[in-house]
Amino acid sequence: MSSAPEPVGTLDVALAHAAQLLATDPGLAAEQATEILAAVPGHPAAALTLARAHRLQGHGAAALAVLEPLARAQPNSAAAHLELGLALANAHRGDDAILALRRAVKLKPDLPDAWCILGDHLTLLGETAAADAAYAQHIRYSTRDPRLLEPAAALCEGRIADAEHLLRGHLKQHPTDVAAIRMLAEVGARIGRYGDAEKLLSRCLELAPGFLAARHNLAVVLQKQAKLAAAVSEVDLLLTADPANPGYRNLAASLAARLGDMARAIGIYEGVLREYPRQPKLWMSYGHTLKTAGRSADAIDAYRRCLGLAPHLGEAWWSLANLKTFRFSAADMAAMRRQLEREDLADEDRFHFDFALGKALEDAGDYAASFGHYEAGNHLRRNNIAWSAADYTAHVKGSKSVLAAGFFAARAGWGATARDPIFIVGLPRAGSTLIEQILSSHSQVEGTMELPDIIQIARELGGATARGPESRYFETLAQLPREECARLGERYLAQTRIQRHSTAPRFIDKMPNNFAHIGLMHLMLPNARIVDARRHPLGCCFSAFKQHFARGQAFSYSLEDLGRYYRDYVELMAHYDSVLPGRVHRVIYERMVDDTEAEVRRLLEYCGLDFEPACLNFHENDRAVRTASSEQVRRPIYRDSLDQWRHFEPWLDPLKQALAPIVESYPDPPT
Repeated sequence: MSSAPEPVGTLDVALAHAAQLLATDPGLAAEQATEILAAVPGHPAAALTLARAHRLQGHGAAALAVLEPLARAQPNSAAAHLELGLALANAHRGDDAILALRRAVKLKPDLPDAWCILGDHLTLLGETAAADAAYAQHIRYSTRDPRLLEPAAALCEGRIADAEHLLRGHLKQHPTDVAAIRMLAEVGARIGRYGDAEKLLSRCLELAPGFLAARHNLAVVLQKQAKLAAAVSEVDLLLTADPANPGYRNLAASLAARLGDMARAIGIYEGVLREYPRQPKLWMSYGHTLKTAGRSADAIDAYRRCLGLAPHLGEAWWSLANLKTFRFSAADMAAMRRQLEREDLADEDRFHFDFALGKALEDAGDYAASFGHYEAGNHLRRNNIAWSAADYTAHVKGSKSVLAAGFFAARAGWGATARDPIFIVGLPRAGSTLIEQILSSHSQVEGTMELPDIIQIARELGGATARGPESRYFETLAQLPREECARLGERYLAQTRIQRHSTAPRFIDKMPNNFAHIGLMHLMLPNARIVDARRHPLGCCFSAFKQHFARGQAFSYSLEDLGRYYRDYVELMAHYDSVLPGRVHRVIYERMVDDTEAEVRRLLEYCGLDFEPACLNFHENDRAVRTASSEQVRRPIYRDSLDQWRHFEPWLDPLKQALAPIVESYPDPPT
């Protein structure tokens, strides 16, 4: 039991003594601060010490009882608002905590702890840009070594090359400086060199295992590289150290969703929403997770809650449209039009509104107005992304030149022997989710997600890019030894194992863009099955044009780009049909609609699976589905979408011109 504090001579000495006790005995610090306040009622420093002591002892209500009047009485005290922010966060009053923390850093920018905690809260809310800025300020102000002040400032100001140069020079002289190592890892992450960042952060944690900020950074770069099992391990360590940390919880929810554990992701979001009920982007993220879990009515409610807080948030309106089965009311359409009239509307919100209104007007049968909004949204989106159709055409030419029949004949029998994966490839909106739903309804097959692992491996082989003039992709493929092909196959199986939650021997990887890497997939896993989902080129391309994708698919925001991409895809698949005959099984969407049972039987036979009636009742499968077709594949097969593009035919000339020979010969490739 603590003894009563000894009397101290002066107020300053007493305050210093109480502050020192916070680290070792917060209970005794509280007693000391209480004595000071008895002698000098309302003394702000003593009140702040008492509040800190209460917080450190877990007495949240007592801390807030001191801090809230203190912050009102001391509106310009950064320390009081920082402590109030911490206490509010501990009391699960997240919205109020953010306001207090923002007030603290506005009053006194050099508060590294405030910036870090603010960044954690903003991360949880999906305010990525603001969170990144807060973390950069944390790095800047947590650096007390004068030699690191200049690179920290450069990093905070976005002068990445300057920061890298200064940090490398410093680390030559001080190779074990963990603060500098973490900063250099941040440089790597900012420019997409996640492998380099991972190595630096791993070294950082070897030197300082308790460096939680570095461990959080490591978990993020592991997630960026699709090393999900390793990322989960790091997040578990973080949550053990600080289970209430909002940044760690956000990362845990994101990983759970990526791994198909929707129950956990939903549980985390529901807990967080109790603390941050006034944060629209949280409601939107919650809605996305509910949609994936098949709870569409609850998802609609969540999106509506989001829009009640932020009617200008275009992505939430598009999320309703993206349910595909949802229909907007006249009041909804009027509300969206009012938002589009605003001059201060951000581009990201504007193009989401255009895509949403395009869908609403299409459902209403106003096709000219609908196309106008689709075109406006795509034009704005295309201006904000980098896409080179020429680079992709060069990738196809490189594939045909290097990955020829003789190349594969010389490597027959290479790779890992496992038969587990069934790859579904093609273009988005070509019916790949339908095929996945059919196959995952089989007792021997588990559906997972659109897995990024093949693309990640291809990027590594190409030197951070799998296409473009700087890529070493084909040179590396040509030089891969037999044992490396097998190692890559085993690596893929190991990385994706965390996505598998059943005992089914087979699993699906439904990343459409993997068609670009069929040669690599064959070298790695020659016994895996590859299914090509193909749909009428005009129907497929225009369906993609109407879709705003959360990430990737940069080719889809221009009718000309879409036409060229589809043409390159057909050419590449025809090449593989020639050099690896029978290797790829093609499912023509229109044939699947017209004669479902016959096509399903052909598909199962190719995959080496016995026919099961459940595959025809795929719409009864309640598995989580993350793609834009999530609601559509929960219905029996229907013909509605086959000819929807014809309503927009008067405006599709650029697409028709790009696809002319493909359309004429469909479903076969042109000669």
